[in-house]
Amino acid sequence: MRDVSTLRRILDRAAYGAACGLPAAFTALAVAELAAALVRPEAGPVTVVGGAAIDRTPAPVKDWAIRSFGEADKLVLQIGILAVLAGCAVLVGVLAPRRRLLGAAVVLAFGAVGAAAALSRPDSRGAVDALPSLVGGAAGAVALYLLAGLAGRAAHAARPAAASGARAEPAAADGARTASTGPGGGTRRARRTFLAAALATTAAATGAGALGRALTTRRARGAVASREALRLPAPASPAPPLPAGSAVRVPGVAPFTTPDRDFYRVDTALVVPRIDAGTWRLRVHGEGVARPRTYSLADLLARPLVERDITLTCVSNEVGGPYVGTARWLGVPLAELLREAGVRPPSRGGPADQLVARSVDGMTIGTPVEDVMDGRDALLAVGINGEPLSFERGFPVRMVVPGLYGYVSACKWIEEIELTTFADFDAYWVRRRWARRAPVKTQSRIDTPRPFSRPAAGVVMVAGVAWAQRRGIARVEVRVDDGPWQDARLAAQGSVDTWRQWSYAWPATPGGHTLTVRATDGTGAVQTERRTRTVPDGASGRHSVFVTVTGPQPP
Repeated sequence: MRDVSTLRRILDRAAYGAACGLPAAFTALAVAELAAALVRPEAGPVTVVGGAAIDRTPAPVKDWAIRSFGEADKLVLQIGILAVLAGCAVLVGVLAPRRRLLGAAVVLAFGAVGAAAALSRPDSRGAVDALPSLVGGAAGAVALYLLAGLAGRAAHAARPAAASGARAEPAAADGARTASTGPGGGTRRARRTFLAAALATTAAATGAGALGRALTTRRARGAVASREALRLPAPASPAPPLPAGSAVRVPGVAPFTTPDRDFYRVDTALVVPRIDAGTWRLRVHGEGVARPRTYSLADLLARPLVERDITLTCVSNEVGGPYVGTARWLGVPLAELLREAGVRPPSRGGPADQLVARSVDGMTIGTPVEDVMDGRDALLAVGINGEPLSFERGFPVRMVVPGLYGYVSACKWIEEIELTTFADFDAYWVRRRWARRAPVKTQSRIDTPRPFSRPAAGVVMVAGVAWAQRRGIARVEVRVDDGPWQDARLAAQGSVDTWRQWSYAWPATPGGHTLTVRATDGTGAVQTERRTRTVPDGASGRHSVFVTVTGPQPP
């Protein structure tokens, strides 16, 4: 009986802890998000703590998260943060009925951690960003202190009843009076009071959270409206028409032009910035800039725009991975803006060899000035596939530089360009041990048949894409098992800045087979078979798939 009574006390304590701690934590988060909606939505505690966690995560761990969760990596991080907070809330709630001040102090400490995370973010606006976490922590501490007091009284009221054993209620004549004044009645009344307070706290927090969400949504309406109202002008230099035969007619191959909804997204933004196009500005300054300039979106749209088909690739793309896509980009030639500002590339005596692009969320991306000004179609893009950029793609303006991995070229939500040197400044990813310069490696991918598929014996179409931006693809070969390399049929080349589709008619025989592909770029360099991971400058190796061919031997 003693063991049962002990177990019951432990379970009661855990239940009271959850009922104290979880509403208090929910109150802290909800009030903090409401305060962030009034101050700056990006300063919400989950956002700043998540951002700080991303900033301090080693590159191999980030790489693993992208491989494992893809574009859901940020959602997984947010769920993880909330799960940890919930666990801590229960533990603090168990402590609080006996140590109310200590429990409240722990909640305040969590608020201080959020404030410190807000101040550490690269886009921090100072003390104002710390305010939501501090206000939320204070609200949570008050809620926990009050709930813990009620929980303590409920637990105290239950002790005499438990100590006296399960005695029967008095006769019916005294029943009503005992129910209201006896030990059992006092326990039930204390529990009802505590439960009502916990529910009221939760309801109030829900209201605060809903109000905060509504204010944040209302605040974003201006940005949404500015995008919906934007009409892109016709390009002064349209993209050349795609040549006939640029797409193979094989089901399962990625389309030559990737729709915006399917374009990959890899960045560190837990909350996608929503920027009002009317208030957006781009500042150009720094070393070697003789004439610093500030541009509005209207300024850029008034200039002659260039439209080009360009393939972008993420450095986190594993061999055969999905983080590559081609789109028709519309934008302002970046080299022209730099020349107007008096910038010269290093090959012509310019003092700056690095262009640092800064995003509204504080991200910094360093790009070689020489690459931007060597004649390639480096753009400040305003459109994708005939439409304004979506918010996920970087609205209102982003950088696109063909031939370089995105982490050194494709700054989204850009608001500043500073000319400096690689010796003087390390951009965000370089500080995390990625390479300073990262030209795209020659790669190829088998899109069909899929790994572990079971095609029927006979002619099986093997097809996919290959890319080597700035060099183009000259040849693609396919090997079956350990057999000789066989030339694939190449689709027409869009340009040296786009991927190229290919296909191979394979006379498949029954059994298990490994298909491997390799590409040769326009310089004659053959895609290496040496496998490397994505860190520090992109993956290398050859993509292969294993399939099982079914059916009888073809005649």
